[in-house]
Amino acid sequence: MCQLLGMNCNTPTDILFSFEGFRKRGGETDIHTDGFGIAFFEGKGVRIYQDDKPCASSPVADLVKSYQIKSKNVIAHIRKATYGQVSLANTHPFMREIWGEYWLFAHNGHLDCQRLFSHPLFQKREDDFYTPVGSTDSEAAFCAILNALRRKFPQKPTTDILFQEINKLTATIRKKGIFNYLLTNGEWMIAHASTLLHYLLRQAPFGEAMLLDDDVNVNFAAVTTPYDKIAVIATLPLTTNEVWQQLAKDEIVMFQEGEIIARYAPDPDHYFTVEEALALAAKVGAAAAESDIF
Repeated sequence: MCQLLGMNCNTPTDILFSFEGFRKRGGETDIHTDGFGIAFFEGKGVRIYQDDKPCASSPVADLVKSYQIKSKNVIAHIRKATYGQVSLANTHPFMREIWGEYWLFAHNGHLDCQRLFSHPLFQKREDDFYTPVGSTDSEAAFCAILNALRRKFPQKPTTDILFQEINKLTATIRKKGIFNYLLTNGEWMIAHASTLLHYLLRQAPFGEAMLLDDDVNVNFAAVTTPYDKIAVIATLPLTTNEVWQQLAKDEIVMFQEGEIIARYAPDPDHYFTVEEALALAAKVGAAAAESDIF
């Protein structure tokens, strides 16, 4: 199972504390050794760093650490390959342009793309604008979402309408497998959990945080202002002494300026344990491996 990391803030913020713990899971404290990627919005632009080598030992990850980039929206992903070979083309996050802005997407799970593209909303057309470069189910699903949005909305709709439409598309896609994902356009960030996804909201009064995967701690009171608001989203909690909230099964949440501005949970009382999520991922992955996805 791959792992996701996202950050949405009201002011440009350094993600390196969270990333240092997260990267350890790419070959040191966990088995996600098939590449990593991290992308930062800077205004309308994006800095993206990727490697098809294990994140824990990647010189590209060391480069990210040395740059100490600050951003209001960041997505990172460490990969355990299921569909598609280990290559840069199959490394998340994926980036595309729609309505004159970049969108970033990263996915954790397994999808049956044959079933997905048989649905009327996602059937491939000759005039499709978005086509996968690599061979992952993740990039295929991202392109399918963007094609569906572009067909319905020639111009960018309001944020409320976008959330409602992405929620509808997500509800259809998740029926084809496991669909944990992060999506951002540099203004907002959407998180969806089929199985496992957690978040925390950091704001004043700030305190000390300790990483779960590394012997590192930071006193956020010393490096923030009373007005800072930071939302951190991760597959599994990254710190030991902060209160992380788990998303319910099939819950979708939109963050903006470090706060939750929209959410929907069709089954708000159903939460997966780690063991249940891993067992389901193994079951769905084994079934998908027996079919020709593309």
